[in-house]
Amino acid sequence: MGDNIETEIKLHVPDLQAAEMRLIAAGAALKAPRVFERNLRYDRADGSLSASAVVLRLRQDTRVRLTYKEDLPETEKTNSGVSSRFEAEVEISDFEAMDTILRKLGYTPYMVYEKYRTTYTLYGAEVTLDELPVGRFVEVEGDESAIEQVIVAAGLGDALRMPSSYTTIFKRVQQRLGLRFTNITFANFEGVPVPESALFE
Repeated sequence: MGDNIETEIKLHVPDLQAAEMRLIAAGAALKAPRVFERNLRYDRADGSLSASAVVLRLRQDTRVRLTYKEDLPETEKTNSGVSSRFEAEVEISDFEAMDTILRKLGYTPYMVYEKYRTTYTLYGAEVTLDELPVGRFVEVEGDESAIEQVIVAAGLGDALRMPSSYTTIFKRVQQRLGLRFTNITFANFEGVPVPESALFE
C-alpha cells in the first residue's frame, strides 16, 4: 500500500519456539535478537485519542521511537484478519526528554506495557515473535501476499487471527479476570495465570 501504511496480522501462538524453528527452516533471517521492550501509551485528559482509536506511543528497546497510528477509512481496510493503519514513526535520542515534552504538551501516559520481541524477515515481510505477560503472539507485517506466505511457511494456518491491539487484548483480560491494575507488566502478572479463553472475544 502507500507510504506510512502499516499492514499486518497478529496471531495467537502459544508455542513460539516451534514457530521460530519453522521460520528458520523456511529461510527467515534474524533481524534483531530477543530484546526487552517498554511502551508508554499517551492520551489527552479527555481520553479523546483512545476514543478515536488513535495511538500515541513512546517505545524503548535498543532504540527510542515515537509512533502515531490511526485507523484508515473503512473502504481501505483489508479482510482475513489483516489490518491496515496509518503509521508515522520517528527515532529519537532521549526517552525521558520525549516523555517530558509530551507531558508539557498535555499528553499523559495512561498505560505501560512490556514485552520481549524477536524479529525476523521472510519473503519481504517482518515477522516478530512477541512474549507478553498476557500471552505469546506472532506479528507479520508486509504486503498481504507476503503475510500469507509467511503464515504458510511457519505452519500457522490454524493459528487464531487476532484483529485487536495488545492494549485491547489486555483490557479484555482485565475485565474477565477482574484485574485492578492498568499496566501490562511482567511484575503485575507474576502469579496471575491467563487462560486462553480470556484473550478472545
